[in-house]
Amino acid sequence: MKETPTNLEIRCAKLGCELAEKVKDEKVFNEALAVLEEQGPYAMFLYLKARQKYLKARQKREVADHVEKKSLAFLKEVFGLSGDDILEAVKELSTDLDRLLFARDLMRTALSYARYHLKAKAERG
Repeated sequence: MKETPTNLEIRCAKLGCELAEKVKDEKVFNEALAVLEEQGPYAMFLYLKARQKYLKARQKREVADHVEKKSLAFLKEVFGLSGDDILEAVKELSTDLDRLLFARDLMRTALSYARYHLKAKAERG
């Protein structure tokens, strides 16, 4: 069985790589980061959910679903959360301000790594 790294920086980098797998446009991560910085994790995931409902292209909806699914799995693994809804998971985190702020920092790091992975892909061709 494959062991999960305990170093959270490495885990954020791994999540960033996974997030960048389906995303072709860095704008998704830039917008998500902006909302995360200004309003926090709940607002960011709510923004992604709202954004996917108004996007007509199937691929764009899949991107938002992919970001939610991978992020939820990451947060569940790190914080021992339950449930299958990202918004409920963030609500659960919000009962403890330290955990919520830590989750925000981890998501910021992961989204930054996702942007770097996209840039690296673009430079490789």
